[in-house]
Amino acid sequence: MGLMLKYVIAGLARYWLIHMDYWQIIANRVEIATPLNSWKRLIEGVYLYDNNINPYEGDSFHESPLMLIFFHFFMKKFPYILPLLFTIFDLITAHLLYKTSKSFATLFKNAQDKIKDEVNEDSKTMLLSNSRLDEAPDYVLSVYLFNPYSVLNCAGMTTTVIQNLLIAASLWGATSGHRILACAFIALATHQALYPVLLIVPIAILLADINKGCNKCSYIRTLLVFVLCWGFLIYISAFIMDGSYKYVYNTYGFILSVPDLKPNIGLFWYFFTEMFEHFRLLFVCAFQINALALYIVPLTLRFKREPVLLATVLIALSAIFRSYPCVGDVGFYLALLPMWKHLFTFMQQKFIVACAFIITSALGPTVWHLWIYSGSANANFFFGVTLSFATAQIFLITDLLFAYIKREFTLKNGTSRQIDGKPAKLVLR
Repeated sequence: MGLMLKYVIAGLARYWLIHMDYWQIIANRVEIATPLNSWKRLIEGVYLYDNNINPYEGDSFHESPLMLIFFHFFMKKFPYILPLLFTIFDLITAHLLYKTSKSFATLFKNAQDKIKDEVNEDSKTMLLSNSRLDEAPDYVLSVYLFNPYSVLNCAGMTTTVIQNLLIAASLWGATSGHRILACAFIALATHQALYPVLLIVPIAILLADINKGCNKCSYIRTLLVFVLCWGFLIYISAFIMDGSYKYVYNTYGFILSVPDLKPNIGLFWYFFTEMFEHFRLLFVCAFQINALALYIVPLTLRFKREPVLLATVLIALSAIFRSYPCVGDVGFYLALLPMWKHLFTFMQQKFIVACAFIITSALGPTVWHLWIYSGSANANFFFGVTLSFATAQIFLITDLLFAYIKREFTLKNGTSRQIDGKPAKLVLR
């Protein structure tokens, strides 16, 4: 299927879903819309702002002031093009991921050529040819364009569409060696959703690898550009709100403190519904440390030679452990996995994970209906499904990382699995 045909079919599918009679149901699904990205809440925030009421005074609007101004302009001037705008944004995201994977293929080939002499003779056949590397961008594009998670996320007109666009642009900028571009877009994504701040680490490593020179100097320059961009966005947002920084509590503060416990596909809502109030602060800190800080150092130390893999894993982990996740976050990192399709032969849990994804995706809406509408189930049923969905994602990530380690070991030591002449196997410890 030609590239243009893929874009046309995917775009028409998204545009049709936005205009169908069931659009309101899609836009209000708990798997798609959260208190952070909901189209309904965005409309309410724009309405309040248009009537000279601060949208951050209440508890209904939690997007950044930049998003507020952006959508206020389009809703007042060109409301009829908003469905087309979301569709175009999602198609641009797909194209940026396609360009990112093409740049990554070039980087991977160069890195492979450098280590070719260190590869064991038995493992020479595992080195990837140019034709195999060139296949990955097409798979990345197809997975993003036709993944039901990504399609429904766009059809629901959630602001996660824009977040995915910003992250895709930053990844493309980093793999292309454009420091300012990568830092500016990741600062925009961080300003919107906070959790993308994790990506500054793999982006800094990637830029240092591409732009030859002093690595420490490159890290400092990248961090400095990112901080300046983020600080400028915070200042501009305060300027939009007449010099007030109160919006920070209803954006970053809302993400970190998790006051809205409406059910979603994440893990926060159920725990804090059941939590005693005097333990709340302790567990909020524990959950947010798990989402924002716990994995960054060990993963960076182990996978610093593969910053794109590190970025993929950090995006996936933030999609699982963030306070208000949605299927759009999951669809985005799934589209990055075909870049590592050469690792799939080393993965052991593919079938189990695929079955878990399919079953939980079908059970989620079913159990929600039984709980909310039929009254024949309760919150435990729905949380059981979301917990299984999160577990499947964790299995997927750990399996991918272990597959990378197994391939790395095999390239260096050969395909033989014997110790003292006896059969052996690799075990993850």
